[in-house]
Amino acid sequence: MSKPSEGKIKPPAAVVDRRSLFLMGGSAVAAAAVVPLAGGEAVADESQAERVKARYKETDHVKNYYRVNRY
Repeated sequence: MSKPSEGKIKPPAAVVDRRSLFLMGGSAVAAAAVVPLAGGEAVADESQAERVKARYKETDHVKNYYRVNRY
């Protein structure tokens, strides 16, 4: 009869448990958050005239929404 441990498959040496998996994931998220901060200066998408213009318009669609929801 053979020994009980001879027929078993040994686990790999570098086993990642749940705790270390979450630690590695947290490190990756933190590193990904820092990368955009290291870039150059941001450029605005809109001009000064577009920034100061009126944007909200109470159209018929908006009025109907207010009427239906009783705002």
